[in-house]
Amino acid sequence: MTSPPPFLPLLRELVRTYQAFERYSAAHVQSLGLTPAQFDVVATLGNTEGMNPKQLGDKTLITKGTLTGVVDRLLAKGLVQRLPDPSDGRGQIVRLTTRGQKVFEQVFPAHGAHLAQAFSKLSAAELAASQQALHSLRQALEQAGARAGTQEGAT
Repeated sequence: MTSPPPFLPLLRELVRTYQAFERYSAAHVQSLGLTPAQFDVVATLGNTEGMNPKQLGDKTLITKGTLTGVVDRLLAKGLVQRLPDPSDGRGQIVRLTTRGQKVFEQVFPAHGAHLAQAFSKLSAAELAASQQALHSLRQALEQAGARAGTQEGAT
């Protein structure tokens, strides 16, 4: 019988932590009248002149396939507008409307305060150590992925 890999408890805790964060965050965002994906777009576009869909996709946690539908629903709510991209005649810029900017100015600080309640349970040293540990883990995974991509390309 083989023993489980030593990193398995870390993976379980990482997933459970992410799930707990999602539940805590999503419940509050929904109480503000947005879905988590809509909040992500509004928060990303807030205080900007807008972004093209690729930039928006790169800066949010939303997949390209989902992003179009999220923007469409925000358009229907009157929170965003699609404008011609002056630097690309075929492209578009997604920008908050005046109403969307007002929503951003209400929900972004409110959600930040909501999250601060949970994170206030950790000391500055615990926050820094957690950030560093997650950064190291992400780098290890990205390096492994890059090596795997190089190896796959060689075959």
